[in-house]
Order: sequence, then C-alpha cells, then structure tokens
Amino acid sequence: MAALAALSTGVPASAVAQPGATPAAAEAATTVTPAGHDFTAALSGKATFTAGSVTVTCTVSTSNGQVPAAPGNHNEAGPVSSSTTPATYSSCTTSMPGVSATVSTSGTWGVAMQNGAPATAGLTIPSGGFVLKTSGLASCTVTAAPTAAATVNGTWTNGAPSTLAFTNAAVPVKVVGGFGCPTSATSSTFNATYQVGDTTDPTSQITVTG
Repeated sequence: MAALAALSTGVPASAVAQPGATPAAAEAATTVTPAGHDFTAALSGKATFTAGSVTVTCTVSTSNGQVPAAPGNHNEAGPVSSSTTPATYSSCTTSMPGVSATVSTSGTWGVAMQNGAPATAGLTIPSGGFVLKTSGLASCTVTAAPTAAATVNGTWTNGAPSTLAFTNAAVPVKVVGGFGCPTSATSSTFNATYQVGDTTDPTSQITVTG
C-alpha cells in the first residue's frame, strides 16, 4: 500500500500529503470494522512509479495489517490508525531498454482510514522505508521519504472486497546515480489499486463508516 517511489514515482501534487499529515476531513467520525480483524492488501493489476519519462511497473505487491480492537477502531473526531507491514513489490520492469529494477522496503508503515465522501486512507512510509534500484544501462537509487516519514493519500471504497486506490499520488524522493538517472527529481508519482481482504474471517469485509 505503498511503495511510492519508483524511479521517482509520481503522484499529483493535489494528492501529496506532507510528512505526518492525515487524510482530509479529519473532523469526521470514523469506524473501521470488524474490530481486531487482520487484513491483507493485495495489488489489483499493476503499480506504476513515474519520474520524468521513466516508468517502473510492478505487478505483485502486498501488505498486512490489523484493524484496532474496540474501542480503538472508532474515532469521534478523525481517522482510525494502525501499523502495517512494509508493502512488498516484485515482478518489476522499467520503460528503459536494458534496465531492470528491484524494490526493497523496511520499517513500520502505517495506514489512517478516514470516513468521508469519499472515504480516504493515508499511507505513511517511514523515512527511507522504500528504496528502488535499477541496474543495467542505468544504475540509479531512488529513496522515498528520504529525510522524514511521508504520507500519501488514497481513496477508500467499501465493497467485497473493499479497495484502496492511489491516483497520481506523490511522495518526496531522493535520486542518486549516473547517466540516465533523474537525479533532479524531488518527488515521484504513484498509481495503484489494492484489494483489501479480511484474513481473520474471509466471509467478512473491511469497511470504513462513521
């Protein structure tokens, strides 16, 4: 639910949250159910990270977490937050001929679900928690949230399963490397949709309401 940085992944500035920020409409009451249930977020389709003319595409990504136990699954005046495992990314390719990519993630990630119209979920990446490396004709290292934790906002939709979509979401990055690396980029764009399933009770759905 995360990983936002591939070769300077990109997300529109309107979707970028500053480090430590929470989803919009933080004044609305939020309830996430079922309380205490574990969940898995699995990529549906592909995740793309774009910097300039370079795009990295990954087709496998997952992250796990748990809805807070009651009464922590309800907040009268804002989002319901919980930690998650670092989102993993694999089966990644680049738009550059002769260049391959790998992504590594670390640290404690977090998600803050906020009721609203639409409901949102802010994914927080710890400082340096996402690193994308390319090899081949261009050797680059892209680090997301290079100096402090950063939060990226997505849109939550209740369903069977519920989904979390990031559309042109942005995250601060630092790019180092030689020829072919977008070293001047300071932010990246991220697009991905995750299906969120209840692993405690597969017949239930993870939902965000008031």
